[in-house]
Amino acid sequence: MNNFEEKLRRLEELSEAIKGSDITLEEALKDFEEGIKLAKGMEKELDAIEGKIQILMNAPAEDSESAEEEKSGEEKKKRASKTKKPKDESDVPVLDLFSPSTEVNGTRIG
Repeated sequence: MNNFEEKLRRLEELSEAIKGSDITLEEALKDFEEGIKLAKGMEKELDAIEGKIQILMNAPAEDSESAEEEKSGEEKKKRASKTKKPKDESDVPVLDLFSPSTEVNGTRIG
């Protein structure tokens, strides 16, 4: 059995056979074992398919529209970085993490 639909059809046949009243215990056990093997194989196939779907759903779109948006976004970033260069050191932002006004007494050595 090569494709998923054939395996599913066979699993349904086995299930119906097991439910029948004219089946021996040995035949039911044999059908049950075959059904379990089929079900486990199908579960692996479904997991693989689900993985592929997740990859496709999470992959970035590669259509021309998004490519154009990406290019224009990169160009804007380049222009912004060129125009936002500080003229001198006084224009550079300073992080004043340890100013005396915000310190709690005894927390700083030095």
